[in-house]
Amino acid sequence: MGTHAQEKQSRRGRRRRLVDYPRSGRTGVRRWLPSWRQLLASTCLLVLTLTVLFVAVYVSVDIPDENETARREANVYYWSDGTQMVSTGDVNRQIVELDQIAPSAVHAVIAAENETFYEDSGVSPTGLARAVVSMVGGGETQGGSTITQQYVKNTYLSQDQTVTRKVKEFVIALKVDRKKSKAEILKGYLNTSWFGRGANGIEAAAHAYYGIPAKKLNPSQGAMLAALLKGAELYDPAGGAANHRRARERWAWILDRQVEVGLMTKKERAKYRSFPEPRKQSRSTSLGGQTGYLVDIANRYVKQHTGLTDEELARGGHRIHTTFDKDRTRRLERAVRGVLRRDLAPKTRAADRHVQVGAASVRPSDGALVALYGGPDATEHFTNNADTSGVPVGSAFKPFVLAAALQHGVSEKEGTSELRQSVRPDSHYAADGTLSRADGEPDRDHPTLGTALHSGGNATYVRLGTDVGRERVRRTAVDAGLLPQSMAPLEPTFSVGTSTPSAIRMATAYGTFAAGGLRHAPYSVTKVVKDGTSLPGLERPAPGRAMDAGVAREVTDALRAGGKDVGLPGVAAGRTGDQDRLRTAWFAGYTKELSTAVTLFRVRPGEPGLLPLSGVGGEKSRRGNVLPPRIWNAYAGTGR
Repeated sequence: MGTHAQEKQSRRGRRRRLVDYPRSGRTGVRRWLPSWRQLLASTCLLVLTLTVLFVAVYVSVDIPDENETARREANVYYWSDGTQMVSTGDVNRQIVELDQIAPSAVHAVIAAENETFYEDSGVSPTGLARAVVSMVGGGETQGGSTITQQYVKNTYLSQDQTVTRKVKEFVIALKVDRKKSKAEILKGYLNTSWFGRGANGIEAAAHAYYGIPAKKLNPSQGAMLAALLKGAELYDPAGGAANHRRARERWAWILDRQVEVGLMTKKERAKYRSFPEPRKQSRSTSLGGQTGYLVDIANRYVKQHTGLTDEELARGGHRIHTTFDKDRTRRLERAVRGVLRRDLAPKTRAADRHVQVGAASVRPSDGALVALYGGPDATEHFTNNADTSGVPVGSAFKPFVLAAALQHGVSEKEGTSELRQSVRPDSHYAADGTLSRADGEPDRDHPTLGTALHSGGNATYVRLGTDVGRERVRRTAVDAGLLPQSMAPLEPTFSVGTSTPSAIRMATAYGTFAAGGLRHAPYSVTKVVKDGTSLPGLERPAPGRAMDAGVAREVTDALRAGGKDVGLPGVAAGRTGDQDRLRTAWFAGYTKELSTAVTLFRVRPGEPGLLPLSGVGGEKSRRGNVLPPRIWNAYAGTGR
């Protein structure tokens, strides 16, 4: 075969190769350098392959359901003035609308995280590429995600650092950007982002760091919170000197960045030169102190009146507005702690150990529960002493006997007939039932009914209850506000306080006297909002007439002597006294504006029954009877 034939056969061989690589007819390095046609073809093939893969992924990946944790919120409780008391639940989040977030805080987040948010398609291809390269190389996910991508990660995906999750995030973000408005995405992002200190979302963060709602954040505070989005564990100023330095630097950068992207003027920026130091506390939620007792009372009221179950409450998302007055609650706690600290010596006096106090304040005009003291700490002493049962009320019950007598009169027999004889607080009524008549000379050897309210007189009131009718006394007490289930058996001693009402109910019932005989059922919650809608069932019931206004006025006048006895002129008060042999001490007093009941007793944890009060507070405390009036006076006597 000639040379020409060999070359022809060689060319036919070359034509049979699908890809001429390494390149034939070339030698050395040129043999391994692709031609421009090969480069173009390879690039087109790569683009086509990636496009096909992307289309396949885009078609196969749907927007999943939201993560349960992204929807979970805290229950948030508010004081009567609208300020936040506490948020509870495993997830501290309160979802809010964009118009409930300060615009300056929104601008700070956009400037810090995604300045092109309103113009982009919801994704950052370069950010995805960097993240994939980093993870393939063994590193962690790098920044560069848009706000939409971060929202998708928070709401629809796990926090796993994998290429697969990152690609899903990219694809879902594209679809979310087409399906949802920018406002919806921004709202979702701000409500699902982690800010540290247990705070999910900017509303919880505003309370955790500054004790205010998100709508009240100023531009400086908003910039500090935006800095936390880069990593709260590194940028919370409370985390140490390095954290504080990083937080200051990023806070200043965010403010400057807002000027650069047109979200803040230079003049506005110049106002914020001092770093907005956040609060020191590490968490925005706590059920310690009195808060746990307040939440317990509010929850029970909500369940009773709205039909919500424990499970439904536990799902969170409820905004619970209470009647509790922040200042009065704190003042009541200080009063109890101050008196016990001053008058008890549990380390040296055994009788002063295991002493418990419960107290509650009600507004007579409408029944609002404005303050309570449930015990030393709700996280340690779980029983709510303000709402406890099993603590006999003693002589503090006598006003209801007097009210029943004034309302219904007493039984008096003449022959075979039974008549009802009217009485007054200044009537002299003997233990044997002898009643001084208006047309006769009173028997000065016997106390008046008014006097017997305060000093001695138990025998007088036992007889008075019998002659009025203990069923009538019981009905009067219940009509005034005591619960039927707290009433003792209708035995002779019933009229001197064997019943066991709570401090809340005693304050309520005494408030009925202050309200001129109108009973207002106690309430602790004014409104519960869930998903922007107020739940039904919390409308306040209309007041009921428990007794004539004149009867209430006469009882009040008679009780005022009890206030004078303890240095509280103008206060109508009843209390347990020296004749009471019960293991409790009570004091309940009221003015027109406030009705407060205080109870003191001893109980050993884990053991049933009350311990004796003999010796509590020292020899002059009269079995602890002087302590409840002192607490009342320290709380309400100087600030009513």
